[in-house]
Amino acid sequence: MIRTPLRPLARILDARRKGENPDAIERENLRIRHEQMRDKARLRAEGRLLVMAVMFFCAFGVVGARMGTLAASEPMEPRAQATGASIIANRADIVDRKGRIMATNMETFSLYAHPQQMIDPERAATELVKIFPELDHDRLRKDFTGNRKFMWVRKKLSPEQKQSVHDIGEPGLLFGPREMRLYPNGALAAHILGGASFGREGVHSAEVIGTAGIEKFFDKELRDPAREGAPLQLSIDLTIQSAAERVLLGGMKLLNAKGAASVLMDVHTGEVISIASLPDFDPNDRPRPLTEGDASDSPLFNRAVQGVYELGSTFKIFASAQALELGLVNPGTVIDTSGPMKVGGFKIGEFNNKNYGPLSVSDIIVKSSNRGTGRMALSIGSKRQKEFLEDLGFFEPTPLEIVEAKGGQPLLPQKWTELSSVTISYGHGLSSSPLHLAAGYAAIANGGHYVAPTLLRQDGPRLGPRVMSERTAAQSLEMLRKVVTEGTASFGEVPGYHVGGKTGTADKPKRRGGGYYKDKVINTFASVFPTTDPKYVLIVTLDEPVETSGTKPRRTAGWTAVPVAAEMIRRVAPLLGLRPDVETRHLTGIINTSN
Repeated sequence: MIRTPLRPLARILDARRKGENPDAIERENLRIRHEQMRDKARLRAEGRLLVMAVMFFCAFGVVGARMGTLAASEPMEPRAQATGASIIANRADIVDRKGRIMATNMETFSLYAHPQQMIDPERAATELVKIFPELDHDRLRKDFTGNRKFMWVRKKLSPEQKQSVHDIGEPGLLFGPREMRLYPNGALAAHILGGASFGREGVHSAEVIGTAGIEKFFDKELRDPAREGAPLQLSIDLTIQSAAERVLLGGMKLLNAKGAASVLMDVHTGEVISIASLPDFDPNDRPRPLTEGDASDSPLFNRAVQGVYELGSTFKIFASAQALELGLVNPGTVIDTSGPMKVGGFKIGEFNNKNYGPLSVSDIIVKSSNRGTGRMALSIGSKRQKEFLEDLGFFEPTPLEIVEAKGGQPLLPQKWTELSSVTISYGHGLSSSPLHLAAGYAAIANGGHYVAPTLLRQDGPRLGPRVMSERTAAQSLEMLRKVVTEGTASFGEVPGYHVGGKTGTADKPKRRGGGYYKDKVINTFASVFPTTDPKYVLIVTLDEPVETSGTKPRRTAGWTAVPVAAEMIRRVAPLLGLRPDVETRHLTGIINTSN
């Protein structure tokens, strides 16, 4: 912009020649400049006022149009514009397959203190210790009489405890409402549920979060307001779970076992009807994890899922099934099981140094011959054996919907040699969980399909990929039946239910230094019932059992795990809706006098 000087030199010189006052020129130029600036400011302000006027006009127009629309519309009852999900702040319930409560919420109160507002803090400390003996009186009195302005006293109170604290009459003791997770069945299905605790906490509310088990696996879903309080339904049947745990506990105590586990699974849907691990705990008062020693010594350890063991001769049916599938043998093929047999410089022996001689494939399973399955494994080959076991799920943790399942990673040999193939064929050299074994036996029972175990209620069969032919599965199932009727699992017979299965007795490995204990075993019985129309697989595993009713201690699975499994089937089969197949017999010596 070109600025015009207020005292232009040409005009000043001209004014002096004419005798005029040069200052008048400056005043006139200043007046003109001020008038120009005033005109520009007025125009700018008028423009702004015009824009604001248009905006107000539009706003009032919209409001007026909306008011007119509402006035012309029909009257209606007011409705909430948001769903009620935002109001649902509690955690969703967990129910069993029949809708019975396994985990729910209960309204309770927390207890906190404002020491600065207390009238008699020492008396308050004394009275609180009478109500809660686990509190430290000296520490409580020091906190109450110190400079603290706020402190938690108890996170959860029962109604009786709340009333007792209220009766103290101390204004500095206050209550905060909150919800807590309640497991009304106590320790029943504890390892499935896991437990919950408080997350973010405030005076008037607390966030309930899952800490283990299915509570943690489905933590987001259980806290999702969009569920609108819909419960999470599991495949577990509480009645069957209770019966299984009761039988398992009785067997564990009777056989002096350190621990025990069981898995009952539907062979067509993969639903886990019951899964138990002992010793257990109460999720309402979940114990702290061990900070030293062996994790399996803790009641929190889930032996059915996290426990990976060498499951012994229960693996022999997989070796024979693969040999049948490949056409290398048939059930009647005779294999010489005589010794000696050496593989990789190691001698392969039989239980109690037996020498069975020539045996059919079926008899190898019935008599549980190590050499017989070892020779079948050599004919199969390491590569094909690995592929078959991988198809059966023995290379990865089971996909069960609890966080602990990830810890059940099978232990595989670093190098899969011929010796590894032989020992794995009879259950040594590969460690897996009882749940892995249940899935493997389910493939035999359902006609040859792998089915993934699940804790969620299913609407129907969900068979996975085929891992063996239906013919192979049927032949293997017939062998498992013979093990009960003629072989090492004779105590497993349950009249009317046609049980088939395979025993497994595995020496327990030492924690340090390698090698195995001579007098400690892990026994397993893997069973299918009824073999006439297979519906369920039951796995029972006992840690360090010993049967002492005879003159000598007996530690084999036939004397320990098998009777426990048989009693369990006897209890749960009717609860599963299975009718016993009772054979009718001709009654002799009875004369029909009706004619």
